[in-house]
Amino acid sequence: MTQQTMYSTGTSTLEVNKLLKNTYMLLSMTLAFSAVCAGLAMALQIGPFLSIGMSLGSLVVLFVTLRKAESAAGLFWVFAFTGMQGASLGYILNHYAGMANGPQLIMQALGLTSVIFVALSGYAVTTKKDFSFMRGFLIAGLVIMVVGLLVNMFLGNGMMFMALNAGIALLMTGFILYDTSRIVNGGETNYIRATISLYLDFLNLFMALLHLMGIGGGDD
Repeated sequence: MTQQTMYSTGTSTLEVNKLLKNTYMLLSMTLAFSAVCAGLAMALQIGPFLSIGMSLGSLVVLFVTLRKAESAAGLFWVFAFTGMQGASLGYILNHYAGMANGPQLIMQALGLTSVIFVALSGYAVTTKKDFSFMRGFLIAGLVIMVVGLLVNMFLGNGMMFMALNAGIALLMTGFILYDTSRIVNGGETNYIRATISLYLDFLNLFMALLHLMGIGGGDD
């Protein structure tokens, strides 16, 4: 009985470690691919309407990716999704790159995002703490942020925009802990779905920090 339990635990640990390895490997590849697509979109100087179109189109691709996550085709679709997401950032990245300290600002936001992501994800993996209790709070917070952003599209209030991005940044730190915890504790067993979750956490945290730092730079 004891040997069987030990064997099951060992097998489970091996499966989790394999899932983590595949997830972080795919995550690094999709982030790099997104960066290349974003760079191409910046070079082509895409406009706001094309940017919005690709962003909305990527939501459709995301739905397909999640449906195909259990098949070999899932790999194609996850790159299609992350590529579109990266390209859709071309317009806003060009906006910040046009500032006096724009390139430095973008790199600082990316560096800070990477440090936060590695620290929080590493903490969840190392401690194996279960953060599933955060689910309700995170979903409620996300709904509030989305509604707030939609309302502010019509209001155009700078202070509200800054507050919303601060809230999104805080929410994403929670999602990094929550999504990593799901992988470690068996809540997520598919590395494509796990990659998508962590990719979105990273991307949204990066954009929120970039907006905050851009406003703080006083050039916006």
